[in-house]
Amino acid sequence: MVQLSDTVNRLSPSATLAMSQRSAELRAQGVDVINLSVGEPDFPTPDHIKAAAKQAMDDGYTTYSPVSGYASLREAICEKLRRENGLSYTPAEISVGNGAKQCVCNAVMALVGAGDEVIIPAPYWVSYPQMVLLAGGQPVFVEATIEQDFKITPAQLEAAITDRTKALILCSPCNPTGSVYSQAEIDALAAVLQRHEGVYVIADEIYEHINYTGQHGSFARAAGMRERTVLINGVSKAYAMTGWRIGFLAAPKELTAACNKLQGQYTSGPCSVSQKAAEVAFNGSQQCVEDMRQAFLRRRDLIVELAREIPGLEVNEPQGAFYLFPRCSSFFGKAGGGRVIESSTDLALYLLDVAHVATVGGDAFGSPDCFRMSYATSDENIREALRRIKEALAQLK
Repeated sequence: MVQLSDTVNRLSPSATLAMSQRSAELRAQGVDVINLSVGEPDFPTPDHIKAAAKQAMDDGYTTYSPVSGYASLREAICEKLRRENGLSYTPAEISVGNGAKQCVCNAVMALVGAGDEVIIPAPYWVSYPQMVLLAGGQPVFVEATIEQDFKITPAQLEAAITDRTKALILCSPCNPTGSVYSQAEIDALAAVLQRHEGVYVIADEIYEHINYTGQHGSFARAAGMRERTVLINGVSKAYAMTGWRIGFLAAPKELTAACNKLQGQYTSGPCSVSQKAAEVAFNGSQQCVEDMRQAFLRRRDLIVELAREIPGLEVNEPQGAFYLFPRCSSFFGKAGGGRVIESSTDLALYLLDVAHVATVGGDAFGSPDCFRMSYATSDENIREALRRIKEALAQLK
């Protein structure tokens, strides 16, 4: 029997990837499964970005790239941050990673040591607590309910801070809820952190452009917070480039250098061709980003309307990303399909087996009363999926 390390044994497998894999296995068996579990745009990468990748190969960009990313891409990122976010960074403060996920993990590993506490609002993206555990830290969860639109308050943040607090991880627009913190709300949280020196913010902004509020708020813009913020972003969501694996972080130079040091030891630089494609994504026309945002907004309105027609679900209106996170606890204790529903994970498995719709239970996101549906799929799939879900839930008694 293999004796695995304590580090690996501390971690849990990704529930979102597990559900996606389970639905793929059913489809392989011929079952007509509609997948609402995956957090991935269903649009193809725009043609001008793909053309840039092809040109990069022809131009010889097929060798190792610098650990921190090509200088030209880091310069393009600095220009993007200046143009779109009103933030001034130098290329030395930018690190390009193998997806935004690696950049978040780099930041956690660079900041967090044994016994350090990291505040994570719940619901949260499934990997945040696991990354903190990987670094030897302790996740501290702050619950934000559907009644408060899944957003924590300054008072909640203040109450969670101790002398061992090292960082806050905040995702806005948020996975899994779609909630968006306004700049005013971020400034109010920042005012709390100003009273606690040494607490950093890892600000995951990967869903920045899938935002229906007309304004993107950033911790790096809050008074006194630029030097204590690690801004995370990338191309996966905005440009439908999930498989290209390009993310970036922007942070004070010393912290960026530490992240590069980590990355240099376990992956080295990101894919050369993908970097050249990302450079064109940032520098080129942004009309494709707006077109996709408009499509997601239409789908948001559709899935909210249909979900609100299902008795027993409590539904808010997410202001960003492409997820709906309804409360489903009214079904707990009910039975159907040969099982009793005791949790949101039970409900997600029931919906997969009976309705053939893949969702993800909220247990994995630190909110066991809810479940996540991704509407990054066609209008037709959304209509059919919600019809099946409504029918299946009606069978629970």
